Amino acid sequence: MLPGIVVKSLRRFADERGFFSEIMRVDWKDLLGEDRIVQANFSITYPGVVRAWHRHRRGQTDYFVVLRGAAKICAYDDETSELVEIISTGMNLQVVRIPGHYWHGFKAVGVEPVWLVYFVTRLYDYENPDEERRPWNDPTIIPKSINGRTDDPRVGKPWNWNYPPHK
Repeated sequence: MLPGIVVKSLRRFADERGFFSEIMRVDWKDLLGEDRIVQANFSITYPGVVRAWHRHRRGQTDYFVVLRGAAKICAYDDETSELVEIISTGMNLQVVRIPGHYWHGFKAVGVEPVWLVYFVTRLYDYENPDEERRPWNDPTIIPKSINGRTDDPRVGKPWNWNYPPHK
């Protein structure tokens, strides 16, 4: 895992009415450290759509929670050429922490839209956004390792969001 990326499983409290789950708490120091959440956002992404790549230049950290559907969340470090790939679903609730200096994004995988709630540590500045972008299919993103593995068949090749999930 790249330094600073954290995946925290969320607990479901189920009863005959359905379930309840806390998705963010200020006392989760194992996840937040010294971060302070200042804004929450919600997006819906249709199946097969890729929302990538971007990074934040002013220290923003993002916290992703997939509420419905399934997302392949990726973060890439330009300096080490390491890539982290996390599959997050509404069936297995978790918070994924991505320090904003990594290039990151996600693809909606599966057959239903992805409902994503994300929390950020910096307010969005409409006049002077801190986002830096590159194309979703940028051929210069060539991982030397994926999730710490160098034997993955995708290593050493331009990142392909549509690579089949089977071998």
